[in-house]
Amino acid sequence: MPRPGIQVWGSGVSPEDVTGTARRLAGELRPADLQETLSQITQAAVRTLPDVQEASISILHTDGRLETVAPTTAELEQLDAAQQELGEGPCLDASVHGVHVVSPDLRQDRRFLRYAGAAGQLGFVAQAGLNLFMREDSRGALNLYSKRPGSFADLTAMAPLFAEQAALALSYAVEIDNLNRALETRTMIGQAVGIVMERYQLDERGAFAFLTRLSQHRNVKLRQVAAEINATVSAARSD
Repeated sequence: MPRPGIQVWGSGVSPEDVTGTARRLAGELRPADLQETLSQITQAAVRTLPDVQEASISILHTDGRLETVAPTTAELEQLDAAQQELGEGPCLDASVHGVHVVSPDLRQDRRFLRYAGAAGQLGFVAQAGLNLFMREDSRGALNLYSKRPGSFADLTAMAPLFAEQAALALSYAVEIDNLNRALETRTMIGQAVGIVMERYQLDERGAFAFLTRLSQHRNVKLRQVAAEINATVSAARSD
C-alpha cells in the first residue's frame, strides 16, 4: 500500500522518453568531486526533467537541521528554511520519510497549506521532492520547483530514474571525497609525526604514540592534533 499523503507516480511516459532521459543524464552526470557532483545533479534536473525551473538538494542532519546545497538560485534557501520552521513541505517529507513527494499545485494541497504561502511569495506554485539517500548521519532529497501550476503531475518513470542515477553519482562522489580526506589525513598525521620525532628525539612509533595520547587526553581527533602541530611549525617558519 502507498504511504498516506504520498502521491504515487503515474505511468504515462513512453519507453522512448525514458531512454532519451537516460542518455541525457549519462552526458550530464560525469565522475567528479562531491561539490561538483551536487551542482551537476541540480543543473541536470533543470535541463532534463520536464517543468523544472529551479532545483536544489536538501540534507537533513541528525540534529534536525535542514541544509540547502547546490541551489540553482539562492532564494531556494529561504524555502528550505520555511519548511523547517513550519514542519511541512515536499522536500522535508521526502528527506524525513525517504520517499518521492509531488505537489503539482501547492495552493490546493492540504498537506502543505502553510508552506504554500511561503513558496508563493517567491512565485513557486508546484514542487517535488525526490529521495536521494538515507544514511545514519543524514538524509537527502532533490528538490524540484516550478512557477507553473500543474507541473510535475506526471513525472512518471523519469523521476525515479533521475533519482537513481543521481544517487549513484552522489555515492561515487562521496567515496572519492572520503578517500581524498583519508589521504589528506594520513599526510597531515605523517607530517606531525615527523615534527614530534625531531622535537623530542623519538622514533616513529614513539612519536605516533605521543600524538595518540595527546588526542585521548584532550578528547579530540588525531587529525585535529596533527593539524595544530603542523600549523604551529608553519607559523614559526613564517615569522
